[in-house]
Amino acid sequence: MKDREFLQLELSPIWVRLKLEAIDGKKYGTDCANTESMFRIIQSIPSPKAEPFKQWLAKVGYERIKEIENPELAQERARKYYELKGYPKEWIEKRLRGIAVRQELSEEWKNRDINEEKEFAILTDEISKATFNLTTGEHKKVKQLDVKRKNQNLRDHMTDLELIFTMLGEKATTEITKTKDSKGLPQCAESAKEGGSIAGNARVELEKKTGKKVVSAENCLDITHKRKRLKTISKQ
Repeated sequence: MKDREFLQLELSPIWVRLKLEAIDGKKYGTDCANTESMFRIIQSIPSPKAEPFKQWLAKVGYERIKEIENPELAQERARKYYELKGYPKEWIEKRLRGIAVRQELSEEWKNRDINEEKEFAILTDEISKATFNLTTGEHKKVKQLDVKRKNQNLRDHMTDLELIFTMLGEKATTEITKTKDSKGLPQCAESAKEGGSIAGNARVELEKKTGKKVVSAENCLDITHKRKRLKTISKQ
């Protein structure tokens, strides 16, 4: 494929050569590409064997366009994915509501000169520290998740209460940011601390009343396993 001149010119910028260890223990230069680039490569393969992949990519692209026109379709897709993973319906509703709250906050930050991914992470950590006395990285460690793996979404491993207090902190931050007309990282960070503190105070009050910590080591594997056990018991 790389020998075909038109593909060489069109696709060569989207892959890189990295030295990867082979079965003999030695490292050799290997062509590598990320997920997006792999899709582009698949689209450029003229073989009929690639046709099913191309049809799938077209279908996914069409679905995403429909979701842009009607965002409720994206929510429904997310709901089905969570159901397939075994999450309880009550948890799914909270998770989807949390996604909407987060999107609203993200849009507010974007309108206030917060554009870099690093700045979003800083502000998110400010809310998390004020809400749970933990950064998102520390919270991941409590859940026994790999901090370096971006595909392990902390919120997908939260309990009901953790999701509720996360929503409260982010919704409060959105309202305070609007009220104070915060702009730029320093001002938005101050609003994030104040919003998170509202959720943090509510968490502390609940913990005093119940004698139980809100932050738990329980993750989605525990949630789905419990559900499967309950189903098994009910059948018996």
